[in-house]
Amino acid sequence: MAVPPRFILPAALAVAVFPIALHAQIFPTKPIRALVGFTPGAGVDIAVRLIAPKMSETLGQSLIVDNRPGAGGNIAAELSARAPADGYTLFAGGAPAAISQSLYSKLAYDLLKDFEPVALIGTVSTLLVVHPSLPAKSIKDFVAFAKSHKGELTYATTGAGSTPHLTAEMLRLQTSIQVLHVPYKGTPPALNDLIAGNVSFMFANILSVMPHVNSGRLRALAITSAKRSAIVPSLPTVAETYPGFESGSWYALFAPAGTPKDAVARVNEAVNRAMQAPEVRDKFIAQGAEPLTGTPQDATAYTRAEVTKWAKVVKASGARVE
Repeated sequence: MAVPPRFILPAALAVAVFPIALHAQIFPTKPIRALVGFTPGAGVDIAVRLIAPKMSETLGQSLIVDNRPGAGGNIAAELSARAPADGYTLFAGGAPAAISQSLYSKLAYDLLKDFEPVALIGTVSTLLVVHPSLPAKSIKDFVAFAKSHKGELTYATTGAGSTPHLTAEMLRLQTSIQVLHVPYKGTPPALNDLIAGNVSFMFANILSVMPHVNSGRLRALAITSAKRSAIVPSLPTVAETYPGFESGSWYALFAPAGTPKDAVARVNEAVNRAMQAPEVRDKFIAQGAEPLTGTPQDATAYTRAEVTKWAKVVKASGARVE
């Protein structure tokens, strides 16, 4: 979900809001760990590693990326929630953590109660891609075809309750199409079967599918962001046809609840300074991401909105993980 303009501060203003000098001798005095709930190379892992060097410069201490994959990112979240609230352990989370709040019947952490949102980092949109054999050339064509072939179209995802799954559910709920879910263990096997024509369509990260779109092996119909992407400006958004539709991955840093405000402000400032650096912004944009800046309050508002949005989709879809 893109951040409404009122939630975003220009990086230079964000820098002014949280001055560093007041806290320089207090925090930090040792390296900081950022726990990532996915393997190296995952979107959130890439995002944190891109900003880590600049953050380390600002903080005067190393930011160490600590990968703790498993349970849809929940292992890292639980470890972070139980860590001392001193600012030295952060959680690098996003959409999966927001979805987990309503997807799992039992969860050992509450994203809104057990964490202090520290800083937004960026968003990455997904594309609706179809096998070229499907006659649809637009999202409108696609929905019309799906309605005239009720229950015949299949869609690949990276698993039940994943962002691609619930994005497809959002479209199903908004358009009343009937399609069949086919879950896979990761993006590569899902894309392979889509390219082979074994499934009809998929919502996938813009980075993972653009090479296949450019080669003609897949056809992109729309992007799920609120506005068009600079990477594929000719591709319309789903919202242009179905107002209000918005989905995608997002990344943010969280600290355990109760973390001192000066530590939260210091890390927030380090993130904003990193996002202000042209070389970091350029790399984010090259990765298909939209860089974000803002205050801890912006991050809190964004997180609450995402948890609420996905809770509605999870409930309507009936998705559940025990």
